[in-house]
Amino acid sequence: MKLLVIGPHQSASMGSAEGRARQALQAAAVERYVVYTPRAGEGKLSAALRILRETKKEEFDTVSAQDPFFVGLVAWKVARRAGARFNVQVHADLYGQSFLRHILAQIVLRHADSVRVVSEKIKTQVDRMGVQAKITVLPVYIDVSRFTGLQRTPERMVLWIGRFEKEKDPLLVLEILKSVPDVKLVMLGAGSMEAMLKEKAKNLPVEFPGWQDPLGYFVRAGVVVCTSPAESFGMSMVEALAAGVPVVASDVGVAKEAGAIVVPREKLAEAVAETLRMGERGRLQLPLLNKEAWVKAWKESL
Repeated sequence: MKLLVIGPHQSASMGSAEGRARQALQAAAVERYVVYTPRAGEGKLSAALRILRETKKEEFDTVSAQDPFFVGLVAWKVARRAGARFNVQVHADLYGQSFLRHILAQIVLRHADSVRVVSEKIKTQVDRMGVQAKITVLPVYIDVSRFTGLQRTPERMVLWIGRFEKEKDPLLVLEILKSVPDVKLVMLGAGSMEAMLKEKAKNLPVEFPGWQDPLGYFVRAGVVVCTSPAESFGMSMVEALAAGVPVVASDVGVAKEAGAIVVPREKLAEAVAETLRMGERGRLQLPLLNKEAWVKAWKESL
C-alpha cells in the first residue's frame, strides 16, 4: 500500500518521541508512507496549494487526513484526483467545534471511504452525522508496560501534565490548588504561558520541572488533574491510570472510557480534595492493544 498522510501541523510529522515511534510503526507496515504538513510559518491556504501542487503527479492507494476539517477538504481533493481511497482520522470532540468546523466535518466525513476515531464517544458523534463509511475505533497506541505494576508511595501531591497554553487552561489548576489545603502542585510541561504561571504561582507550593518523564512523579502523585476544556485523546490520563494514579477530569477525550473520575469543571477542586482524602488507586479501564495487534488494526482501518 502507498499511503499519503496530510496533517494540520508541522508537529504531526516531527512531534514527540511517542509520535515519531507511532509513525515509524505505520511506515513499516506499508510499502510507501509519505506525510505532508504545513511548513514553519506557512499559512493554511499556502500549505494547501503547495500540497496540491506537489502531489499532482504522485500515485497513492490511500490518502488519509489527520482531521475532518480544512485538512480533510485538501486530502479529499488529493484523493479524488489520484483515484485513491479517502480515509479520515477524527481525534477531536466534534461537539466542541465551531459551527463552521462542524459543517466542514459533515462534508468531509460523508465523502470518506473509511473513518478512524480514537474513542467510542467520537464514534457516536460521527454516527450521528449520517456517515455511511466504515468507522473503526482505535485508541492511540501507547506502550503502558513501564507504568504497570509501579510501586507507589502517594503524597498529598497534585500532578498536572501538559502544554502551558490557553487550550489546556493551566491557570485553573492554580485556582484548584488554592481550594485544596496542605497539598503541593507539580506542573510538568512548558509553553507560552510559563512566565505568567510562575508569576501567579508566587507564594504557592508549586514546582515547575519542565518537560520530564512522568514516571518518577507518578510514584509520588496523589492525583493527576486535567483542566483542559477539550482533549483529542488524553495520553497523560491513560498513562497515569496505568500507573495506578487516580485522575480527575471533566468529560474530555477518553477520560470516562479510561476510568478517570469525571465531574463538571466547576467541581474539579472538590473532586481533587475528595480523591486525596480517600487515597484511592487509579485503574485503567480502556482496553489497549499490543504493538502488533495495533498495527494490524490500524492498517485494516484504512
